[in-house]
Amino acid sequence: MAPCPSSPNCVSSDAQDNEHLVAPFQIVCPTMDAWRVARDLLSKLPRTRIVTEKPDYLHAECRSALFGFVDDLELNLRSSERIIAVRSASRLGYSDFGVNRRRIEGLRAALISRGVVK
Repeated sequence: MAPCPSSPNCVSSDAQDNEHLVAPFQIVCPTMDAWRVARDLLSKLPRTRIVTEKPDYLHAECRSALFGFVDDLELNLRSSERIIAVRSASRLGYSDFGVNRRRIEGLRAALISRGVVK
């Protein structure tokens, strides 16, 4: 996954700074079960379309409700580490008013409720 730009409109579990850093999803069940649930939940996010799907990688475009701005949401299954690395970033603008972080944390909460991550 690409590194976050210097602007505050991106979060990533691979980030090296606290402003952009978000924890990866820690898998607590068989990794492929967690991946299947994550894909299912991602596909049901409002105004979200999966554009790239590989056995260990998903890239989705998420459109804002008001102006239709596009954010990129990426998930990367890292089975050997038992995590799903995450990245969510706005394509345009400087600030996202926390939208990308809330998107990741909302997805995390949904995965926790399904019992696949902690």
